[in-house]
Amino acid sequence: MINVLIVEDDPMARQLLEIYINTSEKYNHIQSVESAALAEFCCRTNKVDVVLMDVCTAMNASGLDAAEKIKKSFPDTKVIIITSQPECSFIDRAHKVGVDSFWYKSSAAEEILSVLDRTMAGEQVYPESAPSLKLGNTFSENLTDRELEVLRELVAGESDAAIAEKLFMSLRTVKGHIQSMREKTGFRNRTELAVRARESGLIINNK
Repeated sequence: MINVLIVEDDPMARQLLEIYINTSEKYNHIQSVESAALAEFCCRTNKVDVVLMDVCTAMNASGLDAAEKIKKSFPDTKVIIITSQPECSFIDRAHKVGVDSFWYKSSAAEEILSVLDRTMAGEQVYPESAPSLKLGNTFSENLTDRELEVLRELVAGESDAAIAEKLFMSLRTVKGHIQSMREKTGFRNRTELAVRARESGLIINNK
């Protein structure tokens, strides 16, 4: 049996994952916790073969931060991130910290178990891209990587000058990116652009 640790703070989502694991003859649900802050400790106190973990968990703990620690301490333990958050940077960050697989939440047991099976067989399972989000008059995939970097700082409340300094851009370039995003989305000003980006889930910023 393959031992599974579930890290999920949403009661309904956690219960669904538990049901999926418990109905499988291949997997053994050993524990569920609400916060990623407890994930590494659980791996130290139990034999965990695979961790199913959300990104945003209780106690404001990041599943991606926890995944990085787990992979460093327990390289043989598989980590699968399963999230409903469309935040544009999550997939890249998951790759960088060594997450084995990444998937978006689904109500279908077959889909989750398939990701588990493929991951345990040594495959890395990732979506081709984050979900497409409508942002004003455009879609998230129509924003460039550089625009998204500027948008992240905008959502964090940074001034144009601070964004320029942090991202090693000229002030003119920053203003140009913001103007380009405003033209694509149809939003009236930088504040509306930032607010709508945060509301859509495209940018989740904990600053």
